[in-house]
Amino acid sequence: MENFVFHNPVKVIFGKGQIASLGREIPKGSRVLFAYGGGSIKANGVHAQVVAALTQAGLAFKEFAGIEPNPRYETLMKAVALARAEKLDFVLAVGGGSVVDGCKLVAAAIDFAGDSWDIVRRRAAPTAAKPLGVVLTLPATGSEMNLFSVISREETGEKLGWGHPSVMPRFSVLDPETTYSLPARQVGNGIVDAFVHVLEQYLTYPAEAPLQDRLAESVLATLVEIAPAAMATPPDYQARANLMWCATMALNGLIGQGVPQDWTTHMIGHELTALTGIDHARTLAAVWPGVVVVQREAKRAKLLQFAERVWGLTEGPEEERIDQAVIMTRRFFESVGVPAGLGGYEVPADVPEAIAARLAQRGGLPLGERGDLDADGVRRILEAA
Repeated sequence: MENFVFHNPVKVIFGKGQIASLGREIPKGSRVLFAYGGGSIKANGVHAQVVAALTQAGLAFKEFAGIEPNPRYETLMKAVALARAEKLDFVLAVGGGSVVDGCKLVAAAIDFAGDSWDIVRRRAAPTAAKPLGVVLTLPATGSEMNLFSVISREETGEKLGWGHPSVMPRFSVLDPETTYSLPARQVGNGIVDAFVHVLEQYLTYPAEAPLQDRLAESVLATLVEIAPAAMATPPDYQARANLMWCATMALNGLIGQGVPQDWTTHMIGHELTALTGIDHARTLAAVWPGVVVVQREAKRAKLLQFAERVWGLTEGPEEERIDQAVIMTRRFFESVGVPAGLGGYEVPADVPEAIAARLAQRGGLPLGERGDLDADGVRRILEAA
């Protein structure tokens, strides 16, 4: 096991009816930027619950709506301008991972003196981020309990990830009932997103870290177990509760401590979204099969462990067990409505070359847990996918 330092200060407030408590978590006298997405929270009652909680706590607030999936820098800067003009000093993100990711940049940028895009490009660190709270409505990204954020910029066609400890949420309210109005597509995307988050931290090479392995495998196996009920209509509370907690545990830092991590699927997937607009989780399902083809030998030991402990494959030749584990993973993605492999999506023929070039130009190479994937490796992954 590698050395590590683990600190996660996020207070999780979990369960039905917990939105009513959020006013107690925001310091008295705060002026709140209440930010959300396209307005679905008004249709499902979450907006009314948040307003009631803020009002009961006597907190002043201003609303900002319209944060997109794959939140756009241009939109977020409008939220920053509102916060500055109204002297708002607490950011409340209400929505899914995109809203939370966007609000992390807003919180970091309000008091930032330079070009806020430098924060995303990691050329400058925020010095005094505003405190951030979260009411989560879509389990997927784990952003409610980590320091990471992914932001798109329409002007430059970029989609970049960044992170800083100052934007860790002070608290996150996780009420599974907020997911009841989600379309099946978003629930399926969330399941795949969480599953691949775990694979990025687990499916690398053995690191003498059996506890982290078992924790990762438990999240994977739980997602497989609960997926049918989580996708069911009418919604099943316990299934949605377990999905919400799995998605949080998948990327709150715990399972990744002391072990090598990959993130190739995500880095290529971000570029695929930037170029084509395909949903983030769907780019992961599209790219991952190609990663396994190209990195099969490098990941052999963990692929066999994955086959045995997650899919129960213990008999037969090693090659067949690996093949079957990949097939079962692809079928799992497709069982929740997410096509696996790039062939399930309409993309231009030049995408492999374009993505390899974009990553090379941005200094994003090499990729992989061993740093052994260059531009040619990226092309081979996309061709195999």
